[in-house]
Order: sequence, then structure tokens, then C-alpha cells
Amino acid sequence: MMKILAVLIILLMVTHLIRPFGLPGLKRRADVWKIGLAFAFAMGLTVLLRP
Repeated sequence: MMKILAVLIILLMVTHLIRPFGLPGLKRRADVWKIGLAFAFAMGLTVLLRP
């Protein structure tokens, strides 16, 4: 499951580099790092919450 999520996030980041989404905080191509940071936070939270 985590591998699928990682591939989807990478596709999301590549798509944002091609055409920015225009969401608040994601209006420029240079904001792609924010997607990666959110992904890293979500992965860390998942690891902490796993039994």
C-alpha cells in the first residue's frame, strides 16, 4: 500500500511541475516541495500510528 501511495505522490509532484494546481499555497512550480513535505509528514504519522 505504501509503495502505491509513493508512486501516486510522485505522479502528483510531476503533474504539479508541468502545470501548477492553483490551490492556495500551490500556485507556483517551485511549491512542489510542499507536496513532498506533506507526504513525508503523512508517512511519519502512519509509522507512528501503526500497532
